[in-house]
Amino acid sequence: MKIALLLVALIVLGGMAYLRLAPSDPARWHVDPAGLTSGGERRSVTLDATPPQALARLDTIALATPRTTRLAGSPEEGRITWITRSAVFGFPDYTTAAARPDGTGTLLTLHARQRFGRNDLGVNAARLDAWLGLLTAP
Repeated sequence: MKIALLLVALIVLGGMAYLRLAPSDPARWHVDPAGLTSGGERRSVTLDATPPQALARLDTIALATPRTTRLAGSPEEGRITWITRSAVFGFPDYTTAAARPDGTGTLLTLHARQRFGRNDLGVNAARLDAWLGLLTAP
């Protein structure tokens, strides 16, 4: 019985370690949100700023979010992807933002999706809404 409990504990710990330590391939996650056709949450907003300015402001907001790091990109590139991990288990969610000129402003498109599972319980939508709320606040 003790051996069975030990094996279960090792399997659980191994799974948790995988969630936190599995590499994130930028080639898979750092893709243009406009080209994605399914899955995740999307938002778009037009801002009175240049594309690099809009992304730099959003990058500051994103990096101030707990457990969020930049995976790839930069404001100068016109696209940034961040990883935000859940507090307890460390599930990674990926958010990509791309900015392009749109008339006299910038069209900013965001796409957030989870790596594991099918339902994120609204976490990605809430994050996008919070980021955009901070970005567009006067």
